[in-house]
Amino acid sequence: MPHNGRITHHIENSVSTIEFYHPKGNSLPGSLLKDLAGTMKEASESEESHVILLRSAGNGAFCAGASFDELLAISTLEEGKAFFMGFANVINAMRQSQKFIVARIHGKVVGGGVGIAASADYAFAHSSASVKLSELAVGIGPFVVGPAVGRKIGVGAFTTLSMDARSWFDSNWALQNNLYSRVFESTDKMDSAIDKLTGELASSNPQAMKELREIQWNGTGHWGPTLEQRAEISGRLVLSDFTRDFIRDFNNK
Repeated sequence: MPHNGRITHHIENSVSTIEFYHPKGNSLPGSLLKDLAGTMKEASESEESHVILLRSAGNGAFCAGASFDELLAISTLEEGKAFFMGFANVINAMRQSQKFIVARIHGKVVGGGVGIAASADYAFAHSSASVKLSELAVGIGPFVVGPAVGRKIGVGAFTTLSMDARSWFDSNWALQNNLYSRVFESTDKMDSAIDKLTGELASSNPQAMKELREIQWNGTGHWGPTLEQRAEISGRLVLSDFTRDFIRDFNNK
């Protein structure tokens, strides 16, 4: 597997499978975020597939969120905004998808990864898939992912998750608060359930699924400019001494 990570996409039996990988806990640097948004758009527009399965590689974390190395390298507001627009573009690509998105959450989910999980329409998770919105602890805040996470789990649960930024919330909490649709103790059983649902969706009426998804995502049309504003806030805060000191200390552990 490449040192800088990769995105793959293949279509089989009308199911588009998109997989991302990065050697540092499936974290997402700007280059991977750009590729992921583009691949999501490609899968959405493909006439060969009827449903999208989003997953990550390996047996560790599903997604460790933003790349700390890249955050530390940011030196201007423009660079900061551009980095966080990477997450905004992925979320918007998922929001605008013409096809249902099923997520396979095999391990822990942090920060921006929670936003990606929340942007899926149906999330299967392993019981080890705890979640953490760590942004406030880093000195930023879950600004870009906020609309997606809040839409999925509600204001109360989002407030709990975003304020208690140093705590892990287990998969049962995520299930009870609708971030996850189903949770499994066994990866094999989870994968069997994923195969069953994606197979059923792949054989369903594409137009009916498209229109149903549009109804379910109704009211999110303002997310384009909203997420851009949020990316600018995060881009400004990432330049703060608090955030830079936190990342340096974390990297030195």
